[in-house]
Amino acid sequence: MKDMTQANLRSAFGGESQARNRYDIWGDVATKDGFPNVGRLFHCTADAEKVHAGLHFKAMKDVKGDFLVASMAGFGIGTTSENLEAAKGGEVFEYTEMYPAYIEVAEMQGEEAAVRAMRFAVAAEKVHAELFGKAKEIVDSGKDLDDGKIYLCPVCGFVSLTGEEDKCPICGAKKEVFIEY
Repeated sequence: MKDMTQANLRSAFGGESQARNRYDIWGDVATKDGFPNVGRLFHCTADAEKVHAGLHFKAMKDVKGDFLVASMAGFGIGTTSENLEAAKGGEVFEYTEMYPAYIEVAEMQGEEAAVRAMRFAVAAEKVHAELFGKAKEIVDSGKDLDDGKIYLCPVCGFVSLTGEEDKCPICGAKKEVFIEY
C-alpha cells in the first residue's frame, strides 16, 4: 500500500517541477509581452512550486524507479492571457482532483509528512489559481498588475500581492521569512 503514496509523491513532484518550469517560461513571455508584473507573479509562483516539489521530495522514502509525471493540460507557450488561463486550470486541477486523491491515500497509509506537504500545496494552489484568474482579467483589459511587490512564503508556497499578512495564513510562518519579488 505504501507504494501508492510513493507513486503519488513522485507524480506530485513531477507535476510541481513541470509547473515551475512552465511558470518561469511564461513569466519571461509575460515580461516580453509588456506585462512585467504578471511576469513577476509567474516567477514568484514558480518558486512556490519549487517549495511544493521540495516538500514532496523530502516526504519520499525508499523511492525506486523512474519519476512518474502527472498528466496535465497547459503545455506549450501561448499569449500571456492564454498562459494565465492554463496556469489557473493547472492549479484548479491540483487542488480539486489530484491532491485530494493523493491525501486520501496518504492518510490511509498513515503518511503524515506526505499529508502535511500536500495540504500546504492544496491551500497554496487555491491562492495561485485566484491570483492567475485576477491577472488574466487585468491582462485581458490590456493592463498589467499594479506595480507592487509580490511575496512568497518559502515554507508552504503561499503567494501574496499585498504583503499585508502578519504571518502566513496557511502555515503560520512569520512575515519576516517571506521572499520579496
